[in-house]
Amino acid sequence: MTTMEIDMERNNNRKRSASTNLPQQWSQWQLLDSILPTGGFAHSLGLEAAIQTRVISGPEDLHTFVVHVLENTGSLLLPFVYTASKEPSADTLCKLDRMLDAMLTNEVGRKASVAQGSALMRVAASVFSEIPLLKMMRENFLSSGVVSFHHAPIFGLVCGLLGLESETCQRAFMFITLRDIISAATRLNVIGPLGAAVLQHQIAHAAEAITEKWSNRGVEEACQTVPLLDTVQGCHGYLFSRLFCS
Repeated sequence: MTTMEIDMERNNNRKRSASTNLPQQWSQWQLLDSILPTGGFAHSLGLEAAIQTRVISGPEDLHTFVVHVLENTGSLLLPFVYTASKEPSADTLCKLDRMLDAMLTNEVGRKASVAQGSALMRVAASVFSEIPLLKMMRENFLSSGVVSFHHAPIFGLVCGLLGLESETCQRAFMFITLRDIISAATRLNVIGPLGAAVLQHQIAHAAEAITEKWSNRGVEEACQTVPLLDTVQGCHGYLFSRLFCS
C-alpha cells in the first residue's frame, strides 16, 4: 500500500468515526441550549441583590461582578463538575451531593443549586432516553431521599454519560454560568441586548483563563474565592421586590 493510499484510508476512518458520533453531538449541544427547561433563567446568581444593595451601579461594575462570579464558580463548583464527569455513577453522585450540600452555607444559593439540579435531572431523564441509567437513578434517589440533586454534580454526571470530555464539560458549565448571569443583567435593565453580547465576548478571555486555572481539580480543593458575593446573594430573600428566585 502506497503512502497516498494509507493517508486516504486514515481519512476514511476519521470520517466514519466522526459520522458515528454525530447523533451524540446533537445531544451534547442540546444540553447547552437555552431552550432546555432547566430553570437557569429564573436565577440571577446574586446579581439582583447586588444591584439593590448598590454593589452594582453601572456596566463597569457589572463587568467586575461577572468575572468574580466566574471565579467563585470555578473555585467552588468546577471540581464537582469535573469529578462527576470523570466518574458518572450513582455512588459518585451521592458522595459529591452530600459534600456540596455541606459546603453551600448560603441558603439562597443552596436552594438555587437544588432547584436547577433537580430540573436538569428531570429533563435529562426524559430527553436522553437512550441512557436509561438517568431515569433509574432519578427514581431511586427520589424515593430514597438521599440526594438533594445539586446542580454542579448533576451537570457533570449528565455530561459524562453523554460522552463529553471532562475539559469540555467544565468549559460548558462556565459558559452557561456566563450566559445566565448576562441574561439576568439584560432583564434587570443594567445593560442592553447588544451591550450584553459585547460584554460576553469581552469576558470570554477572562472566562477561559479562570477555567484553565480551576479545571481538573478534585473536590478536596473546592473553595470560595470571593466570599462577598456569597454574602450579597444571601440578602436576596430580604429584597422588597424580586424578579428572580435567587
